[in-house]
Amino acid sequence: MDNRLLALRQKLRDQKLNGFLIPHSDEHQSEYTPSYAERLEWLTGFKGSAGEALVTLDRAAIFVDGRYTLQVRDQVNLKKFTPLKFNIDPIEDWLFDNLIEGDVVGYDPWLHSKVWLAKVAKKLAVKNISLKALENNIIDEIWNDQPEPSKALAQLHKNRYSGETSLNKRKRIAALLKSKGANALVLTALDSIAWLFNIRGSDVNCTPLVLSFAILYDNAKADLFIDSDKIDDEVKKHLGSHVNLFSKNDFVAGLGKLGTSNKCVMVDPKKSHAAIFEALENADAKIIEADDPIQLDKACKNDVELEGARKAHIRDAVAVCRFLYWIDNNAHKGKIDEIDAVNEFYDLRKEVPLFQGNSFDTISGAGPNGAIVHYKVSPETSRKLENGMLYLVDSGGQYLDGTTDITRTVAIGTPTEEQRDRFTRVLKGHIALAQARFPVGRSGAHLDTLARKSLWDVGLDYDHGTGHGVGSYLGVHEGPQSISPVGHNVALKPGMILSNEPGYYKTGEYGIRIENLVIVRDSGYAEEERPMLTFETITIAPIDTRLVNPHMMSAAEITWLNIYHAKVRETVSPLLENDEKEWLIHATESITSL
Repeated sequence: MDNRLLALRQKLRDQKLNGFLIPHSDEHQSEYTPSYAERLEWLTGFKGSAGEALVTLDRAAIFVDGRYTLQVRDQVNLKKFTPLKFNIDPIEDWLFDNLIEGDVVGYDPWLHSKVWLAKVAKKLAVKNISLKALENNIIDEIWNDQPEPSKALAQLHKNRYSGETSLNKRKRIAALLKSKGANALVLTALDSIAWLFNIRGSDVNCTPLVLSFAILYDNAKADLFIDSDKIDDEVKKHLGSHVNLFSKNDFVAGLGKLGTSNKCVMVDPKKSHAAIFEALENADAKIIEADDPIQLDKACKNDVELEGARKAHIRDAVAVCRFLYWIDNNAHKGKIDEIDAVNEFYDLRKEVPLFQGNSFDTISGAGPNGAIVHYKVSPETSRKLENGMLYLVDSGGQYLDGTTDITRTVAIGTPTEEQRDRFTRVLKGHIALAQARFPVGRSGAHLDTLARKSLWDVGLDYDHGTGHGVGSYLGVHEGPQSISPVGHNVALKPGMILSNEPGYYKTGEYGIRIENLVIVRDSGYAEEERPMLTFETITIAPIDTRLVNPHMMSAAEITWLNIYHAKVRETVSPLLENDEKEWLIHATESITSL
């Protein structure tokens, strides 16, 4: 890593730059970036899914959010990079404090949003520090063994899973463009493109995406910019004559044509990087800045997608229950470690019909590693599972009919009273959210406190959102919906799938998280004065009652847990055999406060 930092600084000197920005991002703003775009990890060693490094000629810093404050210290050389938090130490402030008047900071315009760059530039202008867009990313120039982008074929996502043809989707979005006065929509978000064209791929780890760009027109025709060797005859036939295929390298030229043909172009400034706007402005295109309309449409699943999600969760539950049985029967022996658990879980999921791979890298945290919110196990960090520990496992699967994401925390041996107290508070928050009834038009920000109240009552909290959107055989983290005190205030709508995952983390000792996925649905009560929404829980797996203190729970909370466990038992036990079935029956026994 030291040689890489030296090489980067030499590039800065060669190009008369005083600093360079290295985000965890690709040209599509993907959360999980393809291997060729893992520039932040290559330079710093940081493996998280959100972060940014800043390197000057004599200093370097890496910025992360609350999920990664522990992880960054384990993975990054702290003698070379100062770890900071986005919300406490804004990047623009660090640049302002560590550069002098007249300095120039380079950046890759394909990796930063126009909105963010404008905010940084405004701060730095006070000190006459400028930002400079570079034609080539200088990390790429020193990364000698940089991987090539994936050449894997795109795959057809069949209507029996999507529930709607690509043409129907294009017509609906095209009609929306017309209503907004736009002639074309520029698409750079890979999940929007995959959803719109009903295609999937394997170009990004754990997420079935295809590296591409697209332009949708108000007549429902489209241009798809994708490497030709990724499209076979089946997908060509599926796309049809109204979708024109171009090389991905022709995208900038395609943007230029929008200007020369006097098109009014809709672009999402939060989804499209600065280079997109630069190309359109250079061509004198008329730009409408607006949210990518596909994101909200995609988030509201149709009946076929919802039924697919329910079925995927039932099949996934078989693997989850078999895994929890395996943990219960082996962890106390002290012979298995976190990596063994990851491998066992994957092997069990591979036996599930329609399984395509993990939906993210499994978080497998024993004892203190469980307190690292987005912990990623490695041979160097893998701990043995031993008596007295809590074990946290957060894992999910990609299935042709749905995407799963579940977290369970289990006791190995006898838990302490403190652990039971903290677990029960997290469970109370989980149940409060699962039972929520709320008016139409409310966002997840209005609900987030329900999950935190029991922790807040004793001065505790957690540094991550309570819920994220989940796709339909797409991204395990999907917007624009969320349940969080910060971020988008998008109203929750029927058909959205979100996670319900409050937690508690005691640094150096243990972590607790309970996560189920839920569907937003109409309450079904016609007599309500205001239309109301509720959640339908679709994750089906036991919650460890050994960690529950029933005396801390209300009768209603105990009833919820017992009903939930009855559903788990009735749904999954017929799909298990012998000892695994007996284990599940015991694990889902009713509890009482007496």
